Amino acid sequence: MQSAQDLRTILRRIDRKGYPAYKDTKGVYQFDTFLLSIDHVQGDPFAAPSRVSVHVKGSRAQFPPHLYHTKCRRIALQDCILRKFAEQLERVSFKARGSGKSGLLSVSRCGQEVLERSACRIQEESGDVVFRLEVGFPANGRTVNAGELEKIFFEFLPACVSRAGFYQGLDKELLRRVTDLAEDQQFIRDSLAEQGLVAFVANGACLPRESGVSGRPMRGAVSFQSPETMQVTLNLPNHGPITGMGIKKGITLIVGGGYHGKSTLLKALELGVYNHIAGDGREYVITDDTAVKIRAEDGRGIQAVDISMFIRNLPNGKDTRAFDTEDASGSTSQAANIIEAMEAGTGVFLIDEDTSATNFMIRDELMQRVVNREAEPIIPFIDRVEELYRSCGISTILVAGSSGSYFHKADCVLQMDRYVPKEITALAKREAEQFPVLTASITPLELPVFQRCVQPARGRRDDGRTKIKTLGRDSVSVDRENVDLRYVEQLVDTEQLQTLGYMLAYAQKNLFDGKRTLREVADGLWEMAACRGFEAVCGGSYIPADMALPRKQEVYACLNRCRGLSFKENRGQKRPNDR
Repeated sequence: MQSAQDLRTILRRIDRKGYPAYKDTKGVYQFDTFLLSIDHVQGDPFAAPSRVSVHVKGSRAQFPPHLYHTKCRRIALQDCILRKFAEQLERVSFKARGSGKSGLLSVSRCGQEVLERSACRIQEESGDVVFRLEVGFPANGRTVNAGELEKIFFEFLPACVSRAGFYQGLDKELLRRVTDLAEDQQFIRDSLAEQGLVAFVANGACLPRESGVSGRPMRGAVSFQSPETMQVTLNLPNHGPITGMGIKKGITLIVGGGYHGKSTLLKALELGVYNHIAGDGREYVITDDTAVKIRAEDGRGIQAVDISMFIRNLPNGKDTRAFDTEDASGSTSQAANIIEAMEAGTGVFLIDEDTSATNFMIRDELMQRVVNREAEPIIPFIDRVEELYRSCGISTILVAGSSGSYFHKADCVLQMDRYVPKEITALAKREAEQFPVLTASITPLELPVFQRCVQPARGRRDDGRTKIKTLGRDSVSVDRENVDLRYVEQLVDTEQLQTLGYMLAYAQKNLFDGKRTLREVADGLWEMAACRGFEAVCGGSYIPADMALPRKQEVYACLNRCRGLSFKENRGQKRPNDR
């Protein structure tokens, strides 16, 4: 380790030399109140910025242990001080001038969700605080401008750290409220199962968003108010009693006219798998954190997925017990998405009629009379939804606006009327009696066996270098192998895709051996990142500043959509119904 004065000496020595001279600065330097680590130096002022980390000892940061002694509190505290650090950096970014990315000071831009991120970490044992950020090392053309970098490291950065990395410099009441909120949110999440619920929406919540591209709450929106018959009161450890709508396990149908808030409610439930910041309006919208949004996904690839629960006896004779296609239809893709979600351990399906394949969801009576069941290879979801709950314990929350057939199956029917929910189960059941459905015997439910083994990736280069690139929330590529994730709707941050890229790269090098099952690989990757930290899957000498932890369900989704992989079904395993 070197001193801050050593860094100043190096900077003055390389001033006005060629830009590669900045490589001499790589290392760790002791400043008065923190350690500065220059982890990666960009090769050109127009290239990706340099990676820098700041380490503040817990004895100096002095954050009280009660603010981070549980995981939910720690992540909330990290998120809070990271937002403060980002606010400070934004004020000084590009004040050091030069060509290309000179003077850039950048850190993660947090959205409405509270996520575990590599940009800020508080060590549980010591209370040490680590910030990771990007810095554009200043240049004149392609010549070192050391004087401007000296401003960044000795003036701008220390001021930002002092205002965000030390307990004494922060709003102590704000930190208490932030961590208390996280504890309350976790309390609700932990209470769902014991209350027999899959989701909770507090009275007073604001569900509509500002726009289709903004996660901020809509001004003047109708506040949520639970129907009396669905009201639940929970006594939170910090907030105290809170009342809202509890959605019970089973089959819940959300109906109503267009633009009355059906999809808005489902979207809030979909993102309720994450905690949200205060002021978001959805702070107390909490969903079973294994819930998966299911939709049709035309054109996706499917490998060795057992979709026979829904599709069998195809005219081309294709085996639906280990179904393969490079270009799935709406119905086959939705069937595969359900089976893959089951493999990932979901307890709740979230489905919107608008993004579903019609022939997968329902076949009305007239169609069944004209095209008899023997001529139709699809067993629609409506014929399986009850079995999935009774046999597998998987609940369904379904938005429907055009077909009333699901009234016969629903345990609860919720009508959205001008964004106000009304529980109309009795009315819906009574009316449904006037429209009996055409019933016919269907093949008993056979639960799939999840024993797909992941084969080594085809054509993977092994030169020690891995290039990972994200395209917003749409896709991630690893060594130019693109994984399309645009329809994995519960990914909320591009940094989650960055982490998925690193997970995929790690698995390609270490886990894809043809023996491990997909479940073993996916669970192992997620446990590594969640328990051992991002460094466990990075495999490099430094941790990138732009990583956020996805859920386990999204790890499965990424692996299932990686066309460069191949899966082989282990046919030696017996199914539960095999004799």
